[in-house]
Amino acid sequence: MQESLKLSGLESFILSSDINFINIGERTNVTGSRKFLNLIKNEKYDEALSVARDQVEGGAQIIDICMDEGLIDGVKAMTTFLRLIASEPDIARVPIMIDSSNWEIIECGLKNLQGKGIVNSISLKEGEKEFIKKAKIIKRYGAAMIIMAFDEDGQADNLEKRKIISKRSYEILVHQLGINPSDIIFDLNIFPVGTGMQEHRRNALDFFEATYWVKKNLPGCLVSGGVSNVSFSFRGNNKVRESINAAFLYHAIKYGMDMGIVNPTQIAIYQEIEPELLKKIEDVLFDKNEEATEKLIEYAENISQDKTISHENKIEEWRTFPVNKRLEFALIKGNTDHIEEDVEEARLQAARPLDVIEGPLMDGMNTVGELFGSGKMFLPQVVKTARVMKKAVAYLQPFIEAEKSGEAQSNGKILMATVKGDVHDIGKNIVGVVLACNNYEIIDLGVMVPKEKILQTAIEQKVDIIGLSGLITPSLDEMIEVVKELEKRNLKFPVMIGGATTSKIHTALKIAPSYSYTTIHVLDASKSVTVASSLLSSQKEKFTKEIKEEYEHLRNNYLNRSVDKEYLSLADARKNKFKIDWAKFTPFKPKKLGIQVINNINLEELSEYFDWQPFFKSWELTGKFPQILTDPIVGKEASILYKDAKILLAKIIKEKLLQPKAVIGLFAANSNEKDDIELYDEKGNFLNIFRTLRQQSKKTANASNFALSDFILPKNSESIHDYIGCFAVTIFGAEQLAKHFEKENDDYSAIMTKALSDRFAEALAEYMHAKVRKEIWGYAPDESLENESLIKEKYQGIRPAPGYPACPDHLEKLTIWELLDVKDSIGCELTENLAMFPASSVSGYYFANPQSKYFGLGKITLEQIEDYAKRKEIDLEQAKYWLKPNIAQ
Repeated sequence: MQESLKLSGLESFILSSDINFINIGERTNVTGSRKFLNLIKNEKYDEALSVARDQVEGGAQIIDICMDEGLIDGVKAMTTFLRLIASEPDIARVPIMIDSSNWEIIECGLKNLQGKGIVNSISLKEGEKEFIKKAKIIKRYGAAMIIMAFDEDGQADNLEKRKIISKRSYEILVHQLGINPSDIIFDLNIFPVGTGMQEHRRNALDFFEATYWVKKNLPGCLVSGGVSNVSFSFRGNNKVRESINAAFLYHAIKYGMDMGIVNPTQIAIYQEIEPELLKKIEDVLFDKNEEATEKLIEYAENISQDKTISHENKIEEWRTFPVNKRLEFALIKGNTDHIEEDVEEARLQAARPLDVIEGPLMDGMNTVGELFGSGKMFLPQVVKTARVMKKAVAYLQPFIEAEKSGEAQSNGKILMATVKGDVHDIGKNIVGVVLACNNYEIIDLGVMVPKEKILQTAIEQKVDIIGLSGLITPSLDEMIEVVKELEKRNLKFPVMIGGATTSKIHTALKIAPSYSYTTIHVLDASKSVTVASSLLSSQKEKFTKEIKEEYEHLRNNYLNRSVDKEYLSLADARKNKFKIDWAKFTPFKPKKLGIQVINNINLEELSEYFDWQPFFKSWELTGKFPQILTDPIVGKEASILYKDAKILLAKIIKEKLLQPKAVIGLFAANSNEKDDIELYDEKGNFLNIFRTLRQQSKKTANASNFALSDFILPKNSESIHDYIGCFAVTIFGAEQLAKHFEKENDDYSAIMTKALSDRFAEALAEYMHAKVRKEIWGYAPDESLENESLIKEKYQGIRPAPGYPACPDHLEKLTIWELLDVKDSIGCELTENLAMFPASSVSGYYFANPQSKYFGLGKITLEQIEDYAKRKEIDLEQAKYWLKPNIAQ
């Protein structure tokens, strides 16, 4: 007789025959609950605990905890939350599922888990060696584990692949590692049904049959899944979605499904589903005939039309509204089709042109602001709203000037600037649009703005707030210089800080202490309006006092924290370098050494290398691509954004509106004992040198202290050379095209242009790397990888970049620029703070060694920085300036 699954919190949980299905509560998952995400981000752990408590009280037998979000310290959040749960008996009584794609978070969860829980998840996608390693660790901690139906070739999307992966995983776990089958839970991938695509017809049936096969052939194992995925194709039609979920779950349980994440609000009662609808759903689930999907879609549309007006009729209906309501509708929907005729009609009805702005247009903008603030509108919609507003104001401007009636009253005047040495402005532009939509007057000084211009403009224009933005690390110091100058001149402008490298803790630690007036970090565009309105409200003194107290508290906590990290001396770190058996290594000589400039690059070919996920993130829409297009929360808006992007992308490609350029160099090379990489020409003459840095934190047993030089053959008496490459790629034309759209009052297309230009730059870097691997260097001539595999870096070798984790020193860009003559060869320049211009540019190195891998340098000691300064022949203070974030305290 097979053992049953045994789990525990404070109370034991044993899966018995009288438990039909285990319901896993998912609201403590930051990727599935916006409320929980915000609570964790703001460290409101008491309120977050109430979310967990509500799930347990609501009948969840296991609670799923996930802290995977880019702006959260996942390890810290997981540790804190699990420890707090342990002190709450009414929550801690149920088992916990630790859910993460980050192994470090899973391990910290296992260390802090009370009782026996579940790890979600591991798979074979990184190969058997990594799979076995992780499974052993989970076994050692005594947890059960969810195994995703995923292997080195990708996700299992048919019956046969589900069987193969499940059997292979079972053989390893049970027969090699001795893991109890009852501790193995297979997630067999639930995919949407009713998509209309031929290859998706068996999505549900394959899951049912795979579940049955696992239960019959892999005795003792369990099956799980996320039920709501099955109905994604019918998002927006709650009745059909809930019915599909209910019918699917009913049959999945019959086939042997044991547990899953089920949202009770998104599932109907099977017996109460209308018979006609149920038949059509079950025809789809079981792929009973070729017309099944079409009939269900038709039925769903009829249900939808019974309750709402069709899109075509809706458009006609809003045209019958009074003009003020038409203007509001146009703003909310971002519709510019009739804006000039509606504004003209409103102008003729108004006492003066300004009344149209201060009346219906501002009413509409206020509504947009409220919807965005409450999470009912998303950023792309708000940017479209700004386009409508700008076109309306542009139409009215001549009438206002002719009447000389003055200007509309704004909520405040905000100066915005990307600081000196930095060229990135997508985020700043988005914030400016959002603030403008909330009736703030924006003065945008652009990029690379020196502090003198910022202060002079702020004084002359009598602004209410200064907003500073930056992307690269040196921008943080420029921001400090700006506030120091404000302090020196005794100026009292509230300062908002934003940008990718900024953070609340850095603002509290480094920027705020340099300015006695108000400095506040703004996380993203959605927070900017709340911050601005608070800074200018009648309660501003109370607000600024609270901010100062909060930042002082953050500073004290940070400065008084216990630092238990141990560091090796540089000599010991070098002794613990990553060791390669060079005796068995034969360097692969590139087919063509030296420098090559590539200009004639096809934009359409580059677009095939796009990684779309960062594109959506730049619009503050978070999720994996293409799954984000069917996300129940942001899917609709993401799909619209994607469609608009594809239209503009087609125009850019057809009219060749952007110009890609690239320069690469491949050189003979050897590493030396000082962590440097020496470069030579084809005759063996010294050319230049790349300086690398070595990890110094004390490692666990058998773990190495990496430096990039470890991946290059060391210099020896035999004078055998290894090889290394470097590159710079850039996209010209985005700034000019964006300015064209801005002149047309179309911020949406302007921001879209820059976002697509960034995608082209990254695609160009990927394209050139593939070309190097397969042709120019030629060490992987038979490589054949899909774009998804390229994005996941499944190829041999790496291309790290100066300024990024493995080599954080931006100064190394100077060596690349000198070596490749980048400025003259392709026109890409470095600013004084070593940002690349145009902004859509990428540079870095090529390493071909099969054992090369990415890593983060982490913190290093002053000893190494002094050594580095001597090797680079620069002043110690200069080295400390560029490596400031990496200096161990």
